[in-house]
Amino acid sequence: MPLNRITKDGRPVVFVQGNDAVVYGAIHAGCRFFAGYPITPSTEIAEGMSRELPKVGGVFIQKEDEIASIAAIIGASAAGAKSMTATSGPGFSLMQENLGYSYMTQLPIVIVNIQRGGPSTGLPTKLAQSDTMQARWGTHGDYTAVALAASSVQESYEITMRAFELASMLSTPVIVLLDELIGHMREKLVLKKSSELTEVKRPFPEVPPEWYLPYDIPENYITHPSPFGEGFRYSITGLTHDRLGFPSSIEAEITERLEALRKKIVVHKKEIWDWKEYHTDDAKVLIVGYGSAARASRGAVATLRKGRVRAGFIELKSIWPFPDEPIISAAKNAKYVFVAENNMGQLIHPVREALGNCAKIIPINRYDGHPLEPEQIVKSIKEEI
Repeated sequence: MPLNRITKDGRPVVFVQGNDAVVYGAIHAGCRFFAGYPITPSTEIAEGMSRELPKVGGVFIQKEDEIASIAAIIGASAAGAKSMTATSGPGFSLMQENLGYSYMTQLPIVIVNIQRGGPSTGLPTKLAQSDTMQARWGTHGDYTAVALAASSVQESYEITMRAFELASMLSTPVIVLLDELIGHMREKLVLKKSSELTEVKRPFPEVPPEWYLPYDIPENYITHPSPFGEGFRYSITGLTHDRLGFPSSIEAEITERLEALRKKIVVHKKEIWDWKEYHTDDAKVLIVGYGSAARASRGAVATLRKGRVRAGFIELKSIWPFPDEPIISAAKNAKYVFVAENNMGQLIHPVREALGNCAKIIPINRYDGHPLEPEQIVKSIKEEI
């Protein structure tokens, strides 16, 4: 990708799409394996990875479909590689069974979902945020998801790197939720210098191979299966298993395994949560949103405050596990809470669960493939208050 200029402190600057920023973020986070299948509006990520990975000794494979794509990156993760795929709604649906396999086997992967309108083929070239709930509840069974979001090209770069950090730290899949507007818009991107890049690596076992318990449960609940080929042999299966990795039907072992999968996320949720607040200290009207809806919400808050409406905004950078405590804190003085999203209403459900009857919670939705605009948000708020 072309380099535009260098900042005074030596950081490279480029003018690129959000999808290109994801490529930079993945490479800089240490990703060395990508498997994917082209799908609008995420295809530029696959194209970028096909160009950039070979330059750093990585491997790019175009697979026959999205099912094979996620299977390949799980296999690469089992061998110790940082791996990623990118897709959009229909492809993300196809990935759900293997996504569950990654949760159960605790193999870290990153999935970037550039959301588009649906259901089915829907609106391939238009934006939506209608996979918000699928990122949490898409695959079957009991598990706890990690999903991050960005509202700019710069954040797309930073959030992608953060996704790889969390995947390695927690040995879990991490989903990056962007949308078509963020993926295809062009903005300035300031890259990190090579000296600033720090890679979070999966820890290796500190015991001899004969003592190794691949799915032992430590105090922090985070299990790190050793990469294959390092001398630590073990069974890997999507079946509920014991600490050796062998299938188990013992009730206590089943409960222990599922509880550990949940607790390793919940116990560390405050390390995962990420958000920004705008004028929430005195806000009587609070807006909640993420992604492209966040850009419109910030503009709406500026307009409302000029009109002497005490409006504030909390922008979610992490969606799952849901940051309920930050939202409760931001809404402490709010009489009205508006949830702005490009769908028929998904994020509003956990907001309602978090806030209960503390404030009147009102949706602001758009789902015709076009982004929310500040004027629509301002109008909706003024009509209500």
